[in-house]
Amino acid sequence: MSTPLYKEIRNKYYNADSPVTSVSGTSGKQSKEDEPLTYIGTDESGKGDYFGPLIIAGTGVDSSTAEALRKIGVRDSKQLNDSDISRLYPLILGICKDNYNIITINPPKYNELYAKIKNLNKLLAWGHAKTIENILTKKNYPQAISDKFGDESYIINSLQKLGKQINLHQVTKAERYTAVAAASILARHTFNSWFINSKSKYGFELRKGASKEVEKLAGIIIKERGVDYLSSIAKVHFKTTVSANNLFNQ
Repeated sequence: MSTPLYKEIRNKYYNADSPVTSVSGTSGKQSKEDEPLTYIGTDESGKGDYFGPLIIAGTGVDSSTAEALRKIGVRDSKQLNDSDISRLYPLILGICKDNYNIITINPPKYNELYAKIKNLNKLLAWGHAKTIENILTKKNYPQAISDKFGDESYIINSLQKLGKQINLHQVTKAERYTAVAAASILARHTFNSWFINSKSKYGFELRKGASKEVEKLAGIIIKERGVDYLSSIAKVHFKTTVSANNLFNQ
């Protein structure tokens, strides 16, 4: 049975008798749900990681582009290892051509923006809306799909001139849609690349996540470089900063 979202999209944007393509579910098996023929998908990486940037990416696809992406193995980046993501990244860029966008908010800018906004979901919403707008400046799409990560009004209120003219769907587990899955791979690869380059740039083997090991590493960095240095490599509003500072002062 088709979902309400699918019925809404199908009835509004193409004839109900038109051929459609199936989407891989989060289990990796083919879902009974169908995806629209032409749309933008967005996703992010790094929102739960203390070190590193926040990345928001988007891809615009049509039926042929989506089919080509599925053929090379595009699916939710959480189901892929780093080697797969590195292999798929240039292939996705080649298939999508100009119809993609990647926004990197490095720690210094992230901390500056968070100090003003004081809400991660609102910052994420700005990034998704900006990504959608940037893609729409290259090609018109009737709709966009993003993962639902908070109050739906956040992205809606952040949409810019072109974005306000399309239909935005915010759904849970949106990575089952091909364009969102492709965006998740672009975002993850960009995030991974930052960590690969971090040791030579910052002198530390930085870790992903926000674990106790990350707290210990942050404590070491505070001891060697000072607490203010963290703002250049980490999202300092995380509780990890306080925990790391406490470790240093013990």
